[in-house]
Amino acid sequence: MIIDFECDSPTREVKKATIELLKSGGGFVHRGYFSQFGHQWAAMLGMTKEAFDEAQKSMGLIELALLVAEKYLGKTMTDEEFIAMLDEAGISKACIGTTGMWASLEDRAAFAAKYKDRLIPFFRSSPHEGMADVRKFEQSVRDMGFKGLVVSGFRENLPSNHKKYYPFYAKCVELGVPARITTSLHLYTDRPMDLCRPACIDEIACDFPELDIVAGLGGWPWIPELIAVARRHKNVCIDLSCVRPKNLLSPASGYAELIEHFNRGLQDQMIFASGWGTQGLPVKQIIGETEQLARTETIRRKWMYENAARILTR
Repeated sequence: MIIDFECDSPTREVKKATIELLKSGGGFVHRGYFSQFGHQWAAMLGMTKEAFDEAQKSMGLIELALLVAEKYLGKTMTDEEFIAMLDEAGISKACIGTTGMWASLEDRAAFAAKYKDRLIPFFRSSPHEGMADVRKFEQSVRDMGFKGLVVSGFRENLPSNHKKYYPFYAKCVELGVPARITTSLHLYTDRPMDLCRPACIDEIACDFPELDIVAGLGGWPWIPELIAVARRHKNVCIDLSCVRPKNLLSPASGYAELIEHFNRGLQDQMIFASGWGTQGLPVKQIIGETEQLARTETIRRKWMYENAARILTR
């Protein structure tokens, strides 16, 4: 059995919402993403890297990002095709709404309701909207079947330990659902890198010891800091979404120390999350590469299912 804590679901509704987000200047319409993924996107569009770089200047980032999105989401999945992909990969449950591309609240709720035993919807916080959004979050959990909160400090340009998030965290404790908080390098180059560093998680865990926290995307370049936070707080788990598993043991990756701890004292705090769409790899391949990192079958079961199941079924 496998739970995927960040499973891209490229349905028609997700494509529609992604296109609207890009048109507004959100999502991956930032130079950092073009620097990081430019070679991959150029190849996807059948362009040389030089032609792609020139297109950034002539077309602008938004129009070029829309071309990338149209190509990537050119063939959307039907609901049935998505579930078939989960079946083929051996995924028992998939969290939706935790990825960089997501549909509206209503669409997520309807999709999850259609497959109650398979899909786990998450609510994306908007702290700038104040208590109105906290009430919407509570309604999503109580009435719409949502099972957790997503916090992306870099998207909101507000670090995850800012007090505007605290009513959301308090509500998570009250409702018994986890908060999944981006804790890694982000690629928005118009705002500080430190918005997502692990020290933010440490402060939250100190103030909310009953809150189940999932530090998303693996913590690089602050790996030792994230390990220290997880060792201090047993209510902090870590996922490695969007990071290629087979490269993690390389000394140059920066993740080797984290994998060592996942196989030892932090084995109860690692959660599998594929981010397969962002990686551009089949989810089944990412699963296989992740399982190769676990030293025992007991540890593999914890990583791939048991740890996530524990915090999702409080």
